[in-house]
Amino acid sequence: MLTLNSQGKTLHSSKPLIMGILNITPDSFYQKSRVTAVSEAIDLAGHMLVDGASIIDIGGQSTRPGAQAIEAHEEMDRIGGVIEALLKAFPAAFISVDTYHSDVAKQVVGLGAHIINDISGGQYDSNMFKTIAALNVPYVVMHVNDHINEMHTVKNEASILPVLHDFFTATCNAAKEVGIHQLILDPGFGFSKTAEQNFELISNLSAFAGFQKPLLIGVSRKSTIYKTLGITAADALNGTTVLHTAALLHGASILRVHDVKEANEVVTLCSYLQ
Repeated sequence: MLTLNSQGKTLHSSKPLIMGILNITPDSFYQKSRVTAVSEAIDLAGHMLVDGASIIDIGGQSTRPGAQAIEAHEEMDRIGGVIEALLKAFPAAFISVDTYHSDVAKQVVGLGAHIINDISGGQYDSNMFKTIAALNVPYVVMHVNDHINEMHTVKNEASILPVLHDFFTATCNAAKEVGIHQLILDPGFGFSKTAEQNFELISNLSAFAGFQKPLLIGVSRKSTIYKTLGITAADALNGTTVLHTAALLHGASILRVHDVKEANEVVTLCSYLQ
């Protein structure tokens, strides 16, 4: 059972949720997730909602390896109008914004967004935790290296589980201290980890059950899948489905995906297995 409360709305589900990816960027790694026009964003979001997404996750900058970081003002220039248009077109939808800038978090929640999805887990902006506490919205914290220029650097090739346990322990304690009440944990599949560690993560998600927080998993079409299979991101749907299945069977609460219809089918079938 998962319940999220934000901006006077409640998202309540007895099964895992689907978060659809909507990138307002020119350079995100999977071409079909990218849009630049508001009309394109409305069209793609509409299809994802019909196919079973409960949350639309809007990103204004790419975090793929080699991507150029942008400042908060440029990020807002990309996503502000899209957020307003989506909330007008789909007033019942839950909107998440993928950002590590606290200034962006403030502005998008002011526009009506419901969730902040921070790939830095609060590490890249020292004001983020207190900002989220003041905004009182659900907050996704992802594990990644603590320096923005090293988000894709592997510093440890041993088991990643103790590293994540320590990170989430510190994160949960810090969140509680400042008054963040709706914390969602993301182990950071594909960030600061080897392919072997990414597979270790999927197989051991139940190790994080003790935190008693929802687990968000973002494996969709990532390089661990397509490089392992010797294919491209465009051909990685089948591999993504396999790892979505494993993630759900090991305790995932939210799947962040490019392909909503297929992910929703996985959620439905796994609910019968469990």
